Amino acid sequence: MTFFGARKILYLLALSLILFGSATADDETPATITVGSSRIDVLFDPGKLQTTQQDLLHWIQNAANAVAAYYGRFPVPHLRLRIIPGNGSGVRGGQTFGMDGGFIRIRVGSETTVADLSYDWELTHEMVHLAFPSMADEHHWIEEGLSTYVEPIARIQTGQWKAEQMWSDLVRDMPKGQPREGDQGLDHTHTWGRTYWGGALFCFVADVEIRKKTRNRKGLQDALRGILNAGGDIRQDWDLEKALKTGDEAVGVSVLVPLYHQWKDQPVNADLTVLWNQLGIAVSNGKVQLRDDAPLASIRRAITEAKPN
Repeated sequence: MTFFGARKILYLLALSLILFGSATADDETPATITVGSSRIDVLFDPGKLQTTQQDLLHWIQNAANAVAAYYGRFPVPHLRLRIIPGNGSGVRGGQTFGMDGGFIRIRVGSETTVADLSYDWELTHEMVHLAFPSMADEHHWIEEGLSTYVEPIARIQTGQWKAEQMWSDLVRDMPKGQPREGDQGLDHTHTWGRTYWGGALFCFVADVEIRKKTRNRKGLQDALRGILNAGGDIRQDWDLEKALKTGDEAVGVSVLVPLYHQWKDQPVNADLTVLWNQLGIAVSNGKVQLRDDAPLASIRRAITEAKPN
């Protein structure tokens, strides 16, 4: 979840003392993680946790490594990350902010185990937000959709997740992003399903189309790296069309901007049944089968293959 649109600045200023607590840029931090040339300062709020601080740092390092692998580098030079203990088990929600150079606050349940941390996707999801410019409110779907789509791919590319599980999850969850009755397009329909899974559906369709047009030499990953390398991270407020045009220029084909023009003001149903068949993805009784003789099987494999920096 991101909070940094230009329209939200006054709101964020009013909340900053609550969100950041008493911590300032000058506070001594209890732990520091490095990812390439970037630094993550980790602050731990008081509270009892079943996991050790070392367990938590390992979890943070894995998430940061996954995002750095996907984008070719960690998105921002300095991130401050606050761990907030809570009740129950598992990671229980995070928020990402562009102010102060990059800040994430995330809650961890007191009964969370090391196994829970190894399974967690939420911290990687939050870190992906760092790698895209802050958008106006009506474009929140691209921020959440990108994180929803990129997170499992980044973890697969660093050996933290399995491609079979991702495709099984996408077959189950992508239909949540399809328009329903009364839908007015992604820019005007701000339901949970359209924001998270509608945005992810846009990214998935764009990824396949980029790869088809470039004969699988480029994909959405290359477009997103191009946006980041052009200065488009969470610390910047960009117009969405500027970001998408930058991504199209990075891959050398026009996909993102035309797809946005089609989807922004009207409901568009993606034919997922055809896409799954072309990619060679079938799920039966909860088990996924990946067919390498499908016409777009090479594209399916390329989406999750690790890419050199």
